[in-house]
Amino acid sequence: MIGSGEIIIILLFTLLLFGSKAIPDIAKTVGKGLLEFKKATDEIKRELNENTSDIKREFSDISSTLNKGASNIRSSISDNIKELSSTIDKETGDFKNAIEQGTNDMKNVINKEVSDIENLN
Repeated sequence: MIGSGEIIIILLFTLLLFGSKAIPDIAKTVGKGLLEFKKATDEIKRELNENTSDIKREFSDISSTLNKGASNIRSSISDNIKELSSTIDKETGDFKNAIEQGTNDMKNVINKEVSDIENLN
């Protein structure tokens, strides 16, 4: 940042170099230059905002599409897991029932054999 002492030195140097009559013209030219620079900067900002708004909208559309796809995949996976779990539960239940039935049949056969052996004695 330029301090007040430095500004005074610059003004004195300008006064000595160009004279007192040229300073208003120089100030006017500098002012016009700064105004043109500000206009150009504002125009660049406006164009950037216009172009980035299109990009932001496209990005938002892509993001929305991806989120919908991910949601559909999650739902499909969840449905498949539920179906698989239900099938496993059913098969496990059937297997358990078959083992219990086989065990009961074996107990009955063993009990009958024991009973027949006892009747022989």
